[in-house]
Amino acid sequence: MAYKNLELYVHIPFCMKKCDYCDFLSFSADERTQRDYVAALCKEIEYYGKQIGHLYEVSTVFLGGGTPSWLDTEYMEAIMATLKKAFRIREDAEITVECNPGTVTLQKLVAYKNAGINRLSIGCQSADAQELKLLGRVHTFEQFLKTYELARTVGFQNINVDLISCLPHQTAEKFLKTLQTVSRLKPEHLSVYTLIIEEGTPFYERYKFDDVRQQAGMQTEELPTEDEAYRIYKMTQAYLMENGYEQYETSNYAKPGFACRHNIGYWRRENYLGLGLGAASLLENIRYSNTRDLYQYLTDCYRIAKDPDKVGLGNNLHESVSELSRKEQMEEFMFLGLRMPEGVYRSDFEKAFAMPMDVIYRDVIEELKEQELLISKEGCVTLTDKGRDLSNYCMAKFLL
Repeated sequence: MAYKNLELYVHIPFCMKKCDYCDFLSFSADERTQRDYVAALCKEIEYYGKQIGHLYEVSTVFLGGGTPSWLDTEYMEAIMATLKKAFRIREDAEITVECNPGTVTLQKLVAYKNAGINRLSIGCQSADAQELKLLGRVHTFEQFLKTYELARTVGFQNINVDLISCLPHQTAEKFLKTLQTVSRLKPEHLSVYTLIIEEGTPFYERYKFDDVRQQAGMQTEELPTEDEAYRIYKMTQAYLMENGYEQYETSNYAKPGFACRHNIGYWRRENYLGLGLGAASLLENIRYSNTRDLYQYLTDCYRIAKDPDKVGLGNNLHESVSELSRKEQMEEFMFLGLRMPEGVYRSDFEKAFAMPMDVIYRDVIEELKEQELLISKEGCVTLTDKGRDLSNYCMAKFLL
């Protein structure tokens, strides 16, 4: 039997403290809440294993949050054991867990490795003490270094480090110091995200008016201006590429052979199943989103465990279910694929939609080519450097 490919995302919503810029679904919780959540999560995993596990082979697993590494070791071991029992996970699967400095020990990292986790994503964000304090991070850079050293000691050979650029009062020269400090450690992967001021966060209350000025290209008071933000991005791009990293997506850089397979699967619209509170899924062009209400999630997980035959796939745990139209599938195919330097292949489009790409997008492609924002080569369509700098404009063109 030929199994379809599937990626798994497991959400752990717990954090020691919510950072001031963060709008992810995360919160602090006592030990009992964590215990109850993990028990419910394992029930959800078991349910989906019985429903669809026989149809798919899992190529990647990503445990994100929140701060998954805040969980007690026994809980992480229970989650991994349940995943392995419920799903057919490939021997060479990429299995990632997000870690925050100061939340792991040598023993915890050894347990991760023994459980089959082979990739770590460590949230550093900055090498500058003042910037870490500004962000509301609960760790120091020294704690990050300790966590990184422990991971190498245990034998992890695939480590990502998260960084955030364009912070208040940050210049290209200041962010370069963080890049230089972190790159000397030679992590296999770097995710460099531009700060986004999200509504509902403390940062929004502090910087919402400055954010409007930045978006309008006006002079800002604390955030970098639009021109300075662009300078930071181009400096990051040039420095990391000069130091052996390939930019395989707008915000992601990797040493050759270490691009995150889970990320690429998302941008290539692979089937992925989200497990846990608020987790999103895309299965056979149907999007699901789990409830974000913790009490409702716990209740529903116990309900499906008690009587799974009375609950249909897509009708439990989910606060939203929507089947993507053919038009929406085409749009996603283009604007997700164009995030990567190699772009989208015409043959892949024709295989997915049984028609040539030019039937739908010939005029858009020609317009962007005339503007020197896009090129066609070797059977693929990709953005130019200028096009990547104006990516929002280019992506909007592919909305039908």
